[in-house]
Amino acid sequence: MIEFQQVHKTYRVAGRDVPALQPTDLVVETGEVFGLIGHSGAGKSTLLRLINRLENPSGGRIRVDGEDVTALDADGLRAFRRRVGMIFQHFNLLSSRTVADNVALPLRLAGELPAADINRRVDELLRRVGLQDHARKYPAQLSGGQKQRVGIARALATDPKILLCDEATSALDPQTTAQVLQLLAEINRELGLTIVLITHEMDVIRRVCDRVAVMDAGRIVEQGAVAEVFLHPQHPTTRRFVLEDEAIDEGELHEDFAQVPGRILRLTFQGEATYKPLLGTVARETGVDYSILAGRIDRIKDTPYGQLTLALTGGDLDAALSRLQAAEVHVEVLR
Repeated sequence: MIEFQQVHKTYRVAGRDVPALQPTDLVVETGEVFGLIGHSGAGKSTLLRLINRLENPSGGRIRVDGEDVTALDADGLRAFRRRVGMIFQHFNLLSSRTVADNVALPLRLAGELPAADINRRVDELLRRVGLQDHARKYPAQLSGGQKQRVGIARALATDPKILLCDEATSALDPQTTAQVLQLLAEINRELGLTIVLITHEMDVIRRVCDRVAVMDAGRIVEQGAVAEVFLHPQHPTTRRFVLEDEAIDEGELHEDFAQVPGRILRLTFQGEATYKPLLGTVARETGVDYSILAGRIDRIKDTPYGQLTLALTGGDLDAALSRLQAAEVHVEVLR
């Protein structure tokens, strides 16, 4: 659906060129939820805004649904943007317009539908996002989550093929974030929309995305299926996102573990293996004892996974390692 071919972006600031996006190749498949994650200034917002040419590239080619959007003139660009919806971090609603009027605005600007059809479309969209009883309210009367739902309905108004989400949940509390992500997942599943979502929160990527690209200093430093990238991170930037809430730091053991005896492992389970009593079985078969130093069980989209950091002592340690690996558990020896 989206293809970048050596696309780059440079800004002219105070008489000098400042690169925001280095030459980048990227493919987003039709119907997937693709996440871009990076810290502030990594270039993810620039990349997102290049897709619908809110920013013009300094070079390279962008193809969307088979069309070279870098070659579009003003009329072609206006027509193209109707096929690309966008959701903003701070909602960008018109405070003087009702909820219904905000949702109807793209359709009225397009000028292609009669008023009755616009009203029917608005009613349909408000039902989809659960705001059918709020049509006559104004943005100031809504919660943050309701405002973002209005933004989603507005983005869907012109029946786009692509939905761009610019930090769509970062202004929301955790419970509301979960509700908005669930709504986006439903839209992706039911309408078959391709969604590109940028965030600096790894939990957002885990909950809703199929694939992810990690950005740092204007470059994509790692990309792939979410489970592969986040359970087995290769680049230091990815590791920082994944390990930020664990007791093990990059490249060295946390000082809390310095005096822990034995061999220290990180085990990663996926799918059905997450809930199997494997550790007890291995301990009985090999005579090892284990202490759980850190761990979590969660889901990556619809797939359960678990990660445990263990200290193993006594028994046949090599046999225990072999037994774990034979059970298709990813084993990383930390010490």
